Amino acid sequence: MSTLIGWFEAVVLGILQGLTEFLPISSSAHIRVVSAFFGWKDPGAAFTAVIQLGTETAVLIYFRKEIWEIISTWTRALWTPALRGHHAARMGWYVIVGTLPILVLGLLFKDSIETVFRDLRLIGVTLIVFGLILWFADRTARTKLTLERHLSFTHAVVYGFAQSLALIPGVSRSGGTITAGLLLDYRREEAAKYSFLLAIPAVLGAGVLELFEIGEGAAPAWGPTILATVISFIVGYAAVAWFLKYISTHRFTGFVIYRVLLGVAIIALVSLGILDPTA
Repeated sequence: MSTLIGWFEAVVLGILQGLTEFLPISSSAHIRVVSAFFGWKDPGAAFTAVIQLGTETAVLIYFRKEIWEIISTWTRALWTPALRGHHAARMGWYVIVGTLPILVLGLLFKDSIETVFRDLRLIGVTLIVFGLILWFADRTARTKLTLERHLSFTHAVVYGFAQSLALIPGVSRSGGTITAGLLLDYRREEAAKYSFLLAIPAVLGAGVLELFEIGEGAAPAWGPTILATVISFIVGYAAVAWFLKYISTHRFTGFVIYRVLLGVAIIALVSLGILDPTA
């Protein structure tokens, strides 16, 4: 049986996943960095993808009414032309279109995602660079557009490619898509909401696919993985509720400062030989 992740590590990483998944600070980067800092083995992309099922379940429950409206209206619109202009039906197509980039790129770069992209030096740089891009977007955005009135296929594609950047730990799925939304002039809470909805197919798909890796070879065992997933769900539900309320009245400056400081710290620790960038 695999001993890559113990019970204590599972608790810590589950809490970390729940706290960071919806914040624009990269949950995968935190799991990778914290594991390296404490001398734990890298839990790997499979473990990260599977425990994200916990936080995605939190999204499914939190947005259950909106999700049900989207699914039911989109489905009925397939044979009811009068419904095809409904915002929920259009949202269904926008989520599908926005998911295609990360689906294609995720399959093309699967090996790099599990190896090269997990290098701590790359994570440190992406935390800093994409943090500064988020700061620029937050400062220049007019934040006036809404999903119901302004989301289009073009915007969905832009969101989709922004989400696909999160295949590199340190970029942040929510950070990348929210940044894209701000650059397109969407309101902060609207950009975040679409970010969470857009992540559902990609995260669920990746998590289910990686389920087959758990307990096999060098992957973590089932027990700790399930525990971490359950914890990430509980913590994640509270985190998404807090985050949406917070950004309705606050800028992302605090998250940007945190990203830059963390990125600098990672690069410094690697340069000093305290952290092994590939261990």
